[in-house]
Amino acid sequence: MQLDPGQFPDESTEIFISGPAGRLECLVDGPEANAERPATAVLCHPHPQHGGTLRNKVVTIMERSLRELGLRTVRFNFRGVGDSEGTFDDGNGEIEDLRAIVDWVRQVRPDDDLWLGGFSFGAYIALKAAQDLPIRQLITIAPPVERYGFDQLQPPNCPWLVVQGDEDEVVSPEAVLAWAETLGQDADLVVMEGTGHFFHRRLMDLRGLIKNHVQPNLP
Repeated sequence: MQLDPGQFPDESTEIFISGPAGRLECLVDGPEANAERPATAVLCHPHPQHGGTLRNKVVTIMERSLRELGLRTVRFNFRGVGDSEGTFDDGNGEIEDLRAIVDWVRQVRPDDDLWLGGFSFGAYIALKAAQDLPIRQLITIAPPVERYGFDQLQPPNCPWLVVQGDEDEVVSPEAVLAWAETLGQDADLVVMEGTGHFFHRRLMDLRGLIKNHVQPNLP
């Protein structure tokens, strides 16, 4: 796989990006045909110590929905996952991994809008990184609000979609709803009924939900 390519591949390609703890394994995908938009989304997978990888089904459906809207996407493995170098750093180094990916996107697609998305642990990483990155859309799915300092994070200065299943067995739906109430109009919270943490049998519904909610914010 190529290390730090100087341009964004047009087709689905596995690459490595130089990160603060070594190379980071990435999967980059171009937009669906005839739907290209000047925007790139970087997507973050769930907890590395609980089987989270860039090929997680929820992350993949998020990637698919955004490419269908015309975005380029970057999925990557955090340090110590798959072929990414380094070791798990409890969310601290993982923030820096995301920043390294964003830096590469800025180099190869300098005029694109930047979108961020994440599932579970990845939702926390994306929101924390959004504190000081100029992003145009944030998507957080099943944010683990009781496990990390979400109450210490400010809403991003952009449209923000929060998706939560009401039968989530990993993240407390009640805790997410209580946290969302403190956000007021800053977040667009959507609760999916009859839906667990991994969106089993609801992935196609999630795909449509994402597309419908973020489409008005396309560049």
